[in-house]
Amino acid sequence: MKKQVLDAIGLLCPLPVLKAAKLLKTMNNGDILDIMATDPGSKEDFKNFCLAKGYQLIKNTELDGILSYQIKK
Repeated sequence: MKKQVLDAIGLLCPLPVLKAAKLLKTMNNGDILDIMATDPGSKEDFKNFCLAKGYQLIKNTELDGILSYQIKK
């Protein structure tokens, strides 16, 4: 299992999900992608994205305006 990090802070919808999708394509099944974002719309976007693609949304938290997601491919 390999981990990668995506810094999507300051990016607006749909860029965080588009960048995550591009990165996930290069990753192997079972790998983890950690994402940091600030766009409140990304909450629903990542939830729906994972449902549509069959990825597992492991973590979805918010601290001091930073949204953190962890997706398992």
